Amino acid sequence: MKLTIGIVGATGAVGQKMIEILIERKIPVKELRLFASEKSAGKIVQFKDRQIEVELLTKEAMEEKYDYLLFAAGGKISEEFGPIAAKAGNMVIDNSSHFRMVENIPLVVPEINGHILKGYRGIIANPNCSTTQMLMAIGPIYKKYGIKRIVVSTYQAVSGSGYKAIEELNMQMKDENYPNKVYIRKICGNCIPHIDVFNENGFTKEELKMVYETHKILGDDSIEINPTAVRIPVIYGHSESIYLELNEEVNLQEIRDLLKGSEGIIVEDEPEENKYPTPLDVAGSDFTYVGRIRRDIFNPRALSLWVVADNLRKGAATNAIQIIEKIENIKMEG
Repeated sequence: MKLTIGIVGATGAVGQKMIEILIERKIPVKELRLFASEKSAGKIVQFKDRQIEVELLTKEAMEEKYDYLLFAAGGKISEEFGPIAAKAGNMVIDNSSHFRMVENIPLVVPEINGHILKGYRGIIANPNCSTTQMLMAIGPIYKKYGIKRIVVSTYQAVSGSGYKAIEELNMQMKDENYPNKVYIRKICGNCIPHIDVFNENGFTKEELKMVYETHKILGDDSIEINPTAVRIPVIYGHSESIYLELNEEVNLQEIRDLLKGSEGIIVEDEPEENKYPTPLDVAGSDFTYVGRIRRDIFNPRALSLWVVADNLRKGAATNAIQIIEKIENIKMEG
Protein backbone atom coordinates (compact mmCIF):
# COMPACT_ATOMS: atom_id res chain seq x y z
CA MET A 1 0.00 0.00 0.00
CA LYS A 2 1.37 3.40 -0.92
CA LEU A 3 1.66 5.91 1.90
CA THR A 4 0.92 9.59 2.44
CA ILE A 5 3.78 11.03 4.47
CA GLY A 6 4.44 14.50 5.83
CA ILE A 7 7.75 15.86 7.13
CA VAL A 8 7.76 18.80 9.55
CA GLY A 9 11.11 20.59 9.50
CA ALA A 10 11.78 19.33 6.01
CA THR A 11 14.56 21.80 5.18
CA GLY A 12 16.69 21.08 8.27
CA ALA A 13 19.58 18.62 8.49
CA VAL A 14 17.47 15.72 9.79
CA GLY A 15 14.48 16.54 7.59
CA GLN A 16 16.67 16.48 4.49
CA LYS A 17 18.09 13.10 5.53
CA MET A 18 14.55 11.77 6.01
CA ILE A 19 13.78 12.66 2.39
CA GLU A 20 16.95 10.92 1.18
CA ILE A 21 16.26 7.80 3.22
CA LEU A 22 12.65 7.50 2.05
CA ILE A 23 14.12 7.16 -1.45
CA GLU A 24 17.03 4.90 -0.51
CA ARG A 25 14.93 2.44 1.49
CA LYS A 26 12.24 2.42 -1.22
CA ILE A 27 9.37 3.44 1.04
CA PRO A 28 6.20 3.31 -1.11
CA VAL A 29 5.26 7.00 -1.01
CA LYS A 30 2.04 8.01 -2.74
CA GLU A 31 2.19 11.63 -1.59
CA LEU A 32 4.93 13.52 0.24
CA ARG A 33 4.17 16.86 1.86
CA LEU A 34 6.90 19.03 3.31
CA PHE A 35 6.42 21.65 6.03
CA ALA A 36 8.64 24.35 7.52
CA SER A 37 8.58 27.87 8.96
CA GLU A 38 7.89 31.06 7.03
CA LYS A 39 11.63 31.35 6.36
CA SER A 40 11.68 28.14 4.30
CA ALA A 41 8.11 27.94 3.01
CA GLY A 42 8.01 28.16 -0.77
CA LYS A 43 11.35 26.45 -1.34
CA ILE A 44 11.40 23.63 -3.91
CA VAL A 45 12.74 20.20 -2.86
CA GLN A 46 13.48 17.36 -5.27
CA PHE A 47 11.97 13.97 -4.42
CA LYS A 48 12.63 11.28 -7.02
CA ASP A 49 11.24 12.74 -10.26
CA ARG A 50 9.02 15.25 -8.46
CA GLN A 51 9.57 18.81 -7.35
CA ILE A 52 7.74 19.51 -4.10
CA GLU A 53 7.08 22.99 -2.73
CA VAL A 54 7.65 23.36 1.00
CA GLU A 55 4.45 24.44 2.76
CA LEU A 56 4.04 26.69 5.77
CA LEU A 57 3.39 24.64 8.90
CA THR A 58 -0.14 25.35 10.18
CA LYS A 59 -2.64 23.81 12.56
CA GLU A 60 -4.99 23.14 9.65
CA ALA A 61 -2.33 21.22 7.74
CA MET A 62 -1.71 18.98 10.76
CA GLU A 63 -5.42 18.20 11.05
CA GLU A 64 -5.43 16.61 7.60
CA LYS A 65 -4.99 12.85 7.10
CA TYR A 66 -1.58 11.20 6.71
CA ASP A 67 -0.32 7.68 7.17
CA TYR A 68 2.73 9.10 8.94
CA LEU A 69 3.94 12.53 10.02
CA LEU A 70 7.66 12.84 10.75
CA PHE A 71 8.68 15.72 13.03
CA ALA A 72 12.24 17.06 12.80
CA ALA A 73 11.81 20.67 13.84
CA GLY A 74 12.63 20.82 17.55
CA GLY A 75 10.77 20.39 20.81
CA LYS A 76 8.64 23.55 20.76
CA ILE A 77 7.19 22.72 17.34
CA SER A 78 6.57 19.11 18.38
CA GLU A 79 4.89 20.23 21.59
CA GLU A 80 2.53 22.55 19.72
CA PHE A 81 1.71 20.57 16.58
CA GLY A 82 2.34 16.93 17.50
CA PRO A 83 -0.79 16.53 19.66
CA ILE A 84 -2.90 18.28 17.00
CA ALA A 85 -1.75 15.77 14.38
CA ALA A 86 -2.23 12.81 16.70
CA LYS A 87 -5.73 13.96 17.71
CA ALA A 88 -6.64 13.97 14.02
CA GLY A 89 -5.77 10.26 13.93
CA ASN A 90 -2.30 10.52 12.44
CA MET A 91 0.76 8.45 13.37
CA VAL A 92 3.38 10.94 14.55
CA ILE A 93 7.09 10.02 14.77
CA ASP A 94 8.90 12.77 16.65
CA ASN A 95 12.66 13.27 16.60
CA SER A 96 12.75 15.87 19.39
CA SER A 97 13.24 15.11 23.08
CA HIS A 98 9.84 16.51 24.05
CA PHE A 99 7.82 13.27 24.24
CA ARG A 100 10.58 10.77 25.03
CA MET A 101 9.95 10.42 28.72
CA VAL A 102 6.17 10.91 28.61
CA GLU A 103 4.35 7.93 30.06
CA ASN A 104 2.44 5.79 27.53
CA ILE A 105 4.32 7.31 24.58
CA PRO A 106 6.63 4.61 23.16
CA LEU A 107 10.33 5.41 22.81
CA VAL A 108 11.54 3.11 20.06
CA VAL A 109 14.65 1.62 18.51
CA PRO A 110 12.95 -0.88 16.16
CA GLU A 111 15.63 -3.57 16.44
CA ILE A 112 15.50 -3.43 20.26
CA ASN A 113 11.88 -2.83 21.29
CA GLY A 114 9.89 -2.44 18.06
CA HIS A 115 7.40 -5.09 19.24
CA ILE A 116 5.73 -2.51 21.50
CA LEU A 117 4.35 -0.75 18.39
CA LYS A 118 1.83 -3.52 17.70
CA GLY A 119 -1.66 -2.04 17.77
CA TYR A 120 -0.40 1.41 18.76
CA ARG A 121 -1.62 4.71 17.32
CA GLY A 122 -0.53 8.18 18.27
CA ILE A 123 2.83 9.82 18.98
CA ILE A 124 6.02 7.75 18.86
CA ALA A 125 9.28 9.21 20.16
CA ASN A 126 12.63 8.77 18.41
CA PRO A 127 15.46 8.43 20.98
CA ASN A 128 18.50 10.64 21.30
CA CYS A 129 21.14 9.77 18.70
CA SER A 130 23.71 8.72 21.31
CA THR A 131 21.20 6.52 23.12
CA THR A 132 20.16 4.84 19.87
CA GLN A 133 23.62 3.76 18.76
CA MET A 134 24.58 2.64 22.28
CA LEU A 135 21.48 0.48 22.56
CA MET A 136 22.04 -1.00 19.12
CA ALA A 137 25.39 -2.28 20.39
CA ILE A 138 24.51 -3.27 23.94
CA GLY A 139 20.88 -4.36 23.44
CA PRO A 140 21.73 -7.89 22.28
CA ILE A 141 24.27 -8.21 25.11
CA TYR A 142 21.70 -7.06 27.66
CA LYS A 143 19.12 -9.60 26.46
CA LYS A 144 21.58 -12.50 26.72
CA TYR A 145 23.70 -11.65 29.75
CA GLY A 146 22.05 -8.78 31.61
CA ILE A 147 23.92 -5.52 32.34
CA LYS A 148 24.67 -4.16 35.80
CA ARG A 149 26.57 -0.99 34.94
CA ILE A 150 27.45 1.17 31.91
CA VAL A 151 30.19 3.80 31.73
CA VAL A 152 29.99 5.60 28.39
CA SER A 153 31.89 8.52 26.87
CA THR A 154 30.53 9.98 23.64
CA TYR A 155 32.50 11.86 20.99
CA GLN A 156 29.82 13.65 19.02
CA ALA A 157 29.96 15.25 15.58
CA VAL A 158 28.98 18.88 15.04
CA SER A 159 26.17 17.89 12.64
CA GLY A 160 24.24 16.95 15.77
CA SER A 161 23.92 20.70 16.34
CA GLY A 162 22.62 21.43 12.83
CA TYR A 163 23.80 23.19 9.69
CA LYS A 164 25.10 26.27 11.51
CA ALA A 165 27.48 24.14 13.57
CA ILE A 166 28.86 22.50 10.42
CA GLU A 167 29.39 25.95 8.93
CA GLU A 168 31.13 27.12 12.12
CA LEU A 169 33.60 24.23 12.05
CA ASN A 170 34.29 24.66 8.33
CA MET A 171 34.84 28.41 8.72
CA GLN A 172 37.15 27.98 11.72
CA MET A 173 39.22 25.48 9.73
CA LYS A 174 39.79 28.25 7.16
CA ASP A 175 40.03 31.20 9.55
CA GLU A 176 41.28 30.70 13.11
CA ASN A 177 39.70 34.02 14.12
CA TYR A 178 36.18 33.04 13.02
CA PRO A 179 33.99 33.66 16.10
CA ASN A 180 32.15 31.04 18.17
CA LYS A 181 28.43 31.30 17.45
CA VAL A 182 26.97 27.84 18.02
CA TYR A 183 29.44 26.66 20.68
CA ILE A 184 30.70 28.53 23.74
CA ARG A 185 34.27 27.41 22.98
CA LYS A 186 36.12 27.13 19.70
CA ILE A 187 35.31 23.72 18.16
CA CYS A 188 38.07 23.54 15.53
CA GLY A 189 41.02 21.60 16.92
CA ASN A 190 39.24 21.18 20.24
CA CYS A 191 37.07 18.86 22.36
CA ILE A 192 34.24 20.38 24.39
CA PRO A 193 32.92 18.24 27.31
CA HIS A 194 29.64 20.15 27.34
CA ILE A 195 26.53 19.25 25.29
CA ASP A 196 23.27 20.94 26.33
CA VAL A 197 22.80 22.57 29.74
CA PHE A 198 24.28 21.43 33.04
CA ASN A 199 22.06 19.87 35.70
CA GLU A 200 22.47 20.50 39.43
CA ASN A 201 24.16 17.09 39.77
CA GLY A 202 26.94 18.11 37.36
CA PHE A 203 25.71 16.03 34.41
CA THR A 204 24.47 17.71 31.25
CA LYS A 205 20.98 17.26 29.86
CA GLU A 206 22.47 15.28 26.96
CA GLU A 207 24.13 12.89 29.39
CA LEU A 208 21.00 12.39 31.47
CA LYS A 209 19.02 11.60 28.30
CA MET A 210 21.22 8.54 27.86
CA VAL A 211 20.42 7.40 31.40
CA TYR A 212 16.65 7.83 31.39
CA GLU A 213 16.06 6.82 27.75
CA THR A 214 18.07 3.62 28.20
CA HIS A 215 16.02 2.71 31.27
CA LYS A 216 12.77 3.32 29.40
CA ILE A 217 13.69 1.44 26.20
CA LEU A 218 15.07 -1.60 28.01
CA GLY A 219 12.38 -1.42 30.71
CA ASP A 220 15.02 -1.74 33.42
CA ASP A 221 15.74 1.07 35.89
CA SER A 222 18.28 -1.03 37.78
CA ILE A 223 21.09 -0.45 35.26
CA GLU A 224 23.67 2.00 36.59
CA ILE A 225 24.74 4.42 33.83
CA ASN A 226 27.53 7.00 34.03
CA PRO A 227 27.82 9.09 30.82
CA THR A 228 30.14 11.87 29.63
CA ALA A 229 29.21 13.65 26.38
CA VAL A 230 31.88 15.45 24.38
CA ARG A 231 31.60 17.51 21.17
CA ILE A 232 34.50 16.99 18.76
CA PRO A 233 35.50 18.60 15.42
CA VAL A 234 34.02 15.89 13.20
CA ILE A 235 31.17 16.65 10.78
CA TYR A 236 29.30 13.33 10.62
CA GLY A 237 29.38 10.31 12.90
CA HIS A 238 29.21 9.92 16.67
CA SER A 239 31.67 7.64 18.46
CA GLU A 240 31.25 6.04 21.87
CA SER A 241 33.60 4.29 24.27
CA ILE A 242 31.39 1.92 26.29
CA TYR A 243 32.34 -0.07 29.39
CA LEU A 244 29.87 -2.74 30.51
CA GLU A 245 29.65 -4.75 33.71
CA LEU A 246 27.53 -7.86 33.02
CA ASN A 247 25.76 -10.29 35.30
CA GLU A 248 27.85 -13.18 33.93
CA GLU A 249 31.48 -13.81 33.06
CA VAL A 250 32.40 -12.55 29.60
CA ASN A 251 33.26 -14.85 26.69
CA LEU A 252 34.58 -12.56 23.96
CA GLN A 253 33.96 -14.94 21.09
CA GLU A 254 30.34 -15.36 22.18
CA ILE A 255 29.99 -11.57 22.35
CA ARG A 256 31.44 -11.14 18.85
CA ASP A 257 29.25 -13.89 17.41
CA LEU A 258 26.19 -12.41 19.12
CA LEU A 259 26.83 -8.95 17.68
CA LYS A 260 27.65 -10.29 14.21
CA GLY A 261 24.29 -12.06 14.17
CA SER A 262 22.32 -9.02 15.36
CA GLU A 263 20.24 -6.88 13.01
CA GLY A 264 21.74 -3.53 12.05
CA ILE A 265 25.23 -4.17 13.43
CA ILE A 266 28.56 -4.54 11.63
CA VAL A 267 31.50 -5.81 13.66
CA GLU A 268 34.91 -4.46 12.64
CA ASP A 269 37.23 -5.85 15.28
CA GLU A 270 40.58 -7.03 13.99
CA PRO A 271 43.17 -5.08 15.99
CA GLU A 272 46.04 -7.09 14.51
CA GLU A 273 45.01 -5.64 11.12
CA ASN A 274 44.25 -2.18 12.57
CA LYS A 275 40.57 -2.69 11.70
CA TYR A 276 38.08 -0.72 13.78
CA PRO A 277 35.35 1.78 12.83
CA THR A 278 35.83 5.54 12.62
CA PRO A 279 33.39 8.37 11.80
CA LEU A 280 34.80 8.82 8.30
CA ASP A 281 34.26 5.11 7.62
CA VAL A 282 30.60 5.05 8.64
CA ALA A 283 29.29 8.39 7.30
CA GLY A 284 26.32 7.69 5.04
CA SER A 285 25.63 4.23 6.50
CA ASP A 286 22.50 3.06 8.32
CA PHE A 287 24.44 0.47 10.34
CA THR A 288 25.94 0.69 13.82
CA TYR A 289 29.60 -0.37 13.84
CA VAL A 290 31.32 -2.08 16.78
CA GLY A 291 35.03 -2.63 17.32
CA ARG A 292 37.75 -2.73 20.00
CA ILE A 293 35.85 -5.51 21.82
CA ARG A 294 37.95 -6.53 24.81
CA ARG A 295 37.54 -7.95 28.29
CA ASP A 296 38.39 -5.93 31.36
CA ILE A 297 41.88 -6.85 32.61
CA PHE A 298 40.69 -7.08 36.22
CA ASN A 299 36.99 -7.92 36.10
CA PRO A 300 35.97 -11.14 34.23
CA ARG A 301 32.35 -9.89 34.02
CA ALA A 302 33.24 -6.62 32.27
CA LEU A 303 34.16 -5.59 28.73
CA SER A 304 34.73 -2.50 26.59
CA LEU A 305 33.39 -1.60 23.14
CA TRP A 306 34.04 1.14 20.59
CA VAL A 307 30.79 2.05 18.78
CA VAL A 308 30.37 4.40 15.80
CA ALA A 309 27.28 5.41 13.78
CA ASP A 310 26.11 8.19 11.49
CA ASN A 311 24.21 10.45 13.88
CA LEU A 312 21.92 11.96 11.24
CA ARG A 313 20.99 8.55 9.87
CA LYS A 314 20.66 5.72 12.42
CA GLY A 315 20.85 8.33 15.17
CA ALA A 316 17.85 10.24 13.82
CA ALA A 317 16.35 10.02 10.31
CA THR A 318 16.92 6.34 9.55
CA ASN A 319 15.53 5.23 12.90
CA ALA A 320 12.36 7.22 12.20
CA ILE A 321 11.94 5.62 8.77
CA GLN A 322 12.62 2.19 10.27
CA ILE A 323 9.75 2.81 12.69
CA ILE A 324 7.48 3.19 9.64
CA GLU A 325 8.89 -0.05 8.21
CA LYS A 326 8.36 -1.85 11.51
CA ILE A 327 4.72 -0.75 11.78
CA GLU A 328 4.00 -1.71 8.18
CA ASN A 329 5.62 -5.13 8.72
CA ILE A 330 3.53 -5.69 11.84
CA LYS A 331 0.39 -4.91 9.83
CA MET A 332 1.40 -7.38 7.11
CA GLU A 333 2.02 -10.08 9.70
CA GLY A 334 -1.52 -9.55 10.98
